Amino acid sequence: MKLNISILKLMFLSLTASLVGACTDKYGDFNTNPYEATYDEMQRDGYLMRASLTGMEGWVIPLDVNTNQFIECLLGGSYGGYFADSNSGFNGKNFAQYSPENHWLRVAFNDVIPAIFIRESELANATKDPVPLAVGKVIKVAALSRVTDIYGPIPYSQVGQDGKLTAPYDSQKDIYIKMISELDEAIETLTENQTNDFNENADRVYKGKVIKWIKLANSLKLRLAMRIVNVLPDVAQKKAEEAANHSVGTMSSNDDNAYMTVSVTNPFRVIMYEYNNGDSRISADITSYMNGYKDPRREKYFTNSTFDNTTNGYIGLRSGIQIPGGTTVKQYTNMNVKTNDKVLWMNAAEIAFLKAEGALRGWNMGTPSASASTPQEGFYNQGIELSFEQWGASNSKTYISDATSMPNVHKDPVNTLFSYDKNTSTITIKWNESEGFEKSLERIITQKWIANFPLGIESWSEYRRTGYPKLMEAQVNNSGGTVDNTRMARRLAYPQEEYTENSEYLQKAITDYLKGPDNMGTDVWWAKKN
Repeated sequence: MKLNISILKLMFLSLTASLVGACTDKYGDFNTNPYEATYDEMQRDGYLMRASLTGMEGWVIPLDVNTNQFIECLLGGSYGGYFADSNSGFNGKNFAQYSPENHWLRVAFNDVIPAIFIRESELANATKDPVPLAVGKVIKVAALSRVTDIYGPIPYSQVGQDGKLTAPYDSQKDIYIKMISELDEAIETLTENQTNDFNENADRVYKGKVIKWIKLANSLKLRLAMRIVNVLPDVAQKKAEEAANHSVGTMSSNDDNAYMTVSVTNPFRVIMYEYNNGDSRISADITSYMNGYKDPRREKYFTNSTFDNTTNGYIGLRSGIQIPGGTTVKQYTNMNVKTNDKVLWMNAAEIAFLKAEGALRGWNMGTPSASASTPQEGFYNQGIELSFEQWGASNSKTYISDATSMPNVHKDPVNTLFSYDKNTSTITIKWNESEGFEKSLERIITQKWIANFPLGIESWSEYRRTGYPKLMEAQVNNSGGTVDNTRMARRLAYPQEEYTENSEYLQKAITDYLKGPDNMGTDVWWAKKN
């Protein structure tokens, strides 16, 4: 996409402003200019490169509060088993009840896709340095892999041609192959330049440390490879083994974790505490598991509930209910998040669990740091230990050796209608090789889910791929029969804007690539039929 200098200047001044606290409801409101500078001045001091790269970073886990709320809390939080809606005004139009308004379901598509591609184009105009350009590829894949996992086919390879954002769709298979190829290219470039750190002001994740970006790129590659294991098993194994056995490798310690530094405030803090006294609360899905396991990380993840008539503890709110009005709903357990907390993208614990699954499948994932009788057990134990260390929790050894604790049955302290009268799962913690592949997979995915809090989009994707962790069914299903309660939503429908502004390409994508109705019950390409 070619843009002239005046457009470049306007976009970058506006894009930078959007990163310091602007709360936008849709992408494209570039109408403020708080800085006085010429294009030549900005180019001379590297401003354009810094602004484009940090601008891209701000859209992986969106820092914009409204965008973050729709994608991370209302969508990913509900379907990933981490959050439940606590604003009764959401009844009848929310993700949890399978009836989102277009205003809700369009955000990831209409906001994130153009935000990433425009900034990537600007990065290419701002620098010829191969290092930040390679980092930009990694960031693009980190952000847009989440978008294709939400919708399925999306415009990807041809976005921006002729200066337009309307473009043909790619099949999800082609998108995944291209994303992995882009990661391979970035990994090669960064490995060749691994000692050439770049401007730390252009990077709010790793402060320009190239080695860290190589590890993140390999970790993303491993994640994407595992996602396609049910549809392209040979490719999945090849790419997973390449990532795990690369000369620099993947994340292996918590020093490698990818966190985005916030410039104003952590968006989760605003959503959980400031919007209407909190528009979301912690889901009963995750509290039922962690309470049953007596998990020491609970005090790090959650606040205590504040009910007067109970022994306060960690009491989550069931997702997918008819949300009650009043203040009682605000007494359920909340997220323990501070204003200046960094925003998690990916952690080393997830990578250990991915390697545990790879080893379970017989792949060469290297050697785990935790001692065990098999590589899969070693990586599994390593993932738990890394997560405990990440959160500053103690007694990981005791937790790992617990062979009897199971998730609790959820009993709501306020309204029995919100309770769930059966065990979601009977999976225990301690590794047990004799239980076979499926039980071992459930054990890995369940512990990875706990360790990945609050990355709901990733956990929803893994739920669709594997069926784990087992979650409570929605009590209110407003999908009109398109969503099976036992399988949950499989994707989001495309925004209505695509039907009016990109109709020809959209219809072709639905017919040729989605191969099912454009609704929430149709599986994306890589999803396992559960």
